[in-house]
Amino acid sequence: MAVVFLSLCVCMALSLSHAAPAQHDVMLKDAPEDHHEDRCKGIEFDAIAPDEKGNTFFFKGDRLWKGLTGASVLSSSVFTELDDYAHLGHVDAAFRMHHEHDASSHDHIYFFLDDKVFSYYNYTLEKGYPMEIQQEFPGVPSHLDAAVECPKGECITDSVLFFKGNEAYSFDIKTKSVKKKVWTHLPNCTSAFRWLEHYYCFHGHNFTRFHPVTGEVTGNYPKDARNYFMRCGEGFGHGGGARKLRCSEVKLDAISADERGRMYAFQDVMYVRLDTHRDGSHHFPISRLWKEISGRVDAAFAYGENMYIIQGDQVYIYKSAVHYTLIEGYPKPLKEELGIDGPVNAAFLCPQQHTVHIIKDQKMYDVDLVATPRTAQTVRLIPFADTDAGFCDAEGLKVFIGPEYYSYANPTLLAMSRLRPEPRQISPETFGCEE
Repeated sequence: MAVVFLSLCVCMALSLSHAAPAQHDVMLKDAPEDHHEDRCKGIEFDAIAPDEKGNTFFFKGDRLWKGLTGASVLSSSVFTELDDYAHLGHVDAAFRMHHEHDASSHDHIYFFLDDKVFSYYNYTLEKGYPMEIQQEFPGVPSHLDAAVECPKGECITDSVLFFKGNEAYSFDIKTKSVKKKVWTHLPNCTSAFRWLEHYYCFHGHNFTRFHPVTGEVTGNYPKDARNYFMRCGEGFGHGGGARKLRCSEVKLDAISADERGRMYAFQDVMYVRLDTHRDGSHHFPISRLWKEISGRVDAAFAYGENMYIIQGDQVYIYKSAVHYTLIEGYPKPLKEELGIDGPVNAAFLCPQQHTVHIIKDQKMYDVDLVATPRTAQTVRLIPFADTDAGFCDAEGLKVFIGPEYYSYANPTLLAMSRLRPEPRQISPETFGCEE
């Protein structure tokens, strides 16, 4: 899937290891602020959900907060019909729909109040709503505690997870089938939130990160939400006062996008998701998503449903469906798998192609991935001896060296060139770094 690289926005601050969502301004209906309740004193939220523009709303009683800062406003001043239909006292649950096959519901916000469901888009109630929960989500109980979307690739299919007590209902959006699970090890979630492939159960003023398929909890939880999901001033926060990188300091190790369009940049021992810029960005340890990887990587590329990660003289191959699972028997020697000795500088595969281009020192090796055995069939000189990363999409090829990149229409033109084109600077618009 082609990704328009220059439209992406990525924050390259390396020292944070947990999520603190970045928010974006959006024009809402007039909503006078009111300091009715201070969330920094510790609040158990009723629901949390982002809108189609990436703004996250936190609900408590008849009020909501937009983003990480600011005072609360009446929920009915933003989502007017909630009060018109239900004389809103609270929202039980909410989520932003992800439905890749139905544009009429994709990115809509769904609210659940008692036995009713409301669907909003652009802060306007959709025709035909509210309706009974059972009409829209058969098999899902009323009076829910929490709900959260789970796109295909993170769950097996596009799904919604509904929570009531210690019961979790996995609802398949396409087939409208439901599987009930009992996750007694997970706290009772009063709200749930998905952010950048991570899933959070909120309970009291704390949260616990969990796996959306198994409910598994790994790491030291619960954690105080005031340290991560809001800005509460002195005494709160994490990261030890880390600053955002200057653009002149950015140095990538690898960039790759899988067949679902999920695009990742690797730097040092961290990765960042590039294609979800509307919801903000954040660095996470590489080992969180690719559990067997320790330390920094040299190169990465996707072929079919597999993600290849090269580290030293080894290559790891992961199945990308439903998170990343290492294929049995890997890692293997790079020489055995791709016919080239490590370490390498970069690797990239262009859309609809089966030849991976591997850069090592000042040479580019072409390896046909459908050939058996795989060997470097073509070796060509390139005008770079210090390549950090490479990425090829429908817009062409980009070669990264430190905080600069060089653009080519395709790998052949890179190999034919003897002079470097004018470099372009990694900018705040493309990487969210500071000038």
